[in-house]
Amino acid sequence: MSLFEIWRKTAYNEENDEQSQRAFWENYFEVEESIYEKLLSNPSEPTVGTIKDLAEKFGTDTMTFIGFLDGINDSLKESLELEQLKEESNISLNIDLEKLYYNMLAAKAEWLYSLPQWDGLLTEERRKEITKEQRLSGTIVKDKEPGRNDPCTCGSGKKYKKCCGANK
Repeated sequence: MSLFEIWRKTAYNEENDEQSQRAFWENYFEVEESIYEKLLSNPSEPTVGTIKDLAEKFGTDTMTFIGFLDGINDSLKESLELEQLKEESNISLNIDLEKLYYNMLAAKAEWLYSLPQWDGLLTEERRKEITKEQRLSGTIVKDKEPGRNDPCTCGSGKKYKKCCGANK
């Protein structure tokens, strides 16, 4: 079983009671916040090394670090093959900061997107733009249904009332 599979099995263990699950995630979120504080404090410093070394560098265990990688993977310029990772796997975290901020908003992770380190990375104006983009991404825009005598939207050339609108 891969480290990633073990992480998933541990993190989403349905056999644990609600209190245990809550405690697990509260601990994880504290560690996650700590890692992001360190990463965002010096984003120009390359974050490269083995899984084991990086976990130690960020003051956590390998399994929790795999969970962190699961969370940040969509925000990397080059995604990692999480299922293939081993403790001795060398990785590089090349983070797309705007995408990371967007994904933190989407996850409703206020403790992460409100970190003070963002002030030096993205302007307040840019963060507002990304916030607006993220909010609009969840907005569903329903197309206006054509009128009875309008051409049908299926492209048949018939009037809507004689084609797709006939059954309405």
